[in-house]
Amino acid sequence: MSTATYTVVGMTCGHCVSSVTEEVSEVAGVTDVAVDLDTGTMTVTGDAPIDDGSVRGAVAEAGYEIAD
Repeated sequence: MSTATYTVVGMTCGHCVSSVTEEVSEVAGVTDVAVDLDTGTMTVTGDAPIDDGSVRGAVAEAGYEIAD
């Protein structure tokens, strides 16, 4: 099992959190996504190493970006 933590920029409400969670949950191998609206922190857990590019793409698909 592996875990990766990201900071998502631009979320302002619960709907934002829901959109990001839904998109990232669809990434292959992801088993859990936890997003904290107040801090923008997103923790992604998976069966295998998390594909950083796929997670970033999913966040972009939801309309947000990951801080570098």
